[in-house]
Amino acid sequence: MSRRKTRPRTSPAPAAPAVTAASPCPCGLDAAYGACCGRFHSGTGGTAPTAELLMRSRYSAFVVRDEAYLLRTWAPETRPDEVDFDSGTRWAGLEIEGATEGTAFHRHGTVTFTARYVHDGEAGSLHERSRFVRHEGAWVYVDGDFPD
Repeated sequence: MSRRKTRPRTSPAPAAPAVTAASPCPCGLDAAYGACCGRFHSGTGGTAPTAELLMRSRYSAFVVRDEAYLLRTWAPETRPDEVDFDSGTRWAGLEIEGATEGTAFHRHGTVTFTARYVHDGEAGSLHERSRFVRHEGAWVYVDGDFPD
């Protein structure tokens, strides 16, 4: 989910959807946001231990519009200057379709997923195979391709 900035931002980023620590986690795991992805966003849970958990936490960061977390977990060589949150997009669900490597025993990993969204009232989906590497001991997002 690279969502790179491609045009100047003409207005401030819209308010993030109301997700509290007790809300179900947007990533789809059966846990509250605060105990799941929220702990990575706040830094109280360290860093995501697997590429898949990083992918889930980055999806949740798009949902709650946590630009700082997204930039912090982006590989330096591919990191944009800022994240463009489209005010017309509401993320609506994540399905992890597969992962290769990406555990504590690996240096690289991939995660294939479909993220559902609603954009200006129209339902859609983003299908991506994301690549992750370890950078200074932590998993970071490098880039992705679109298999469809």
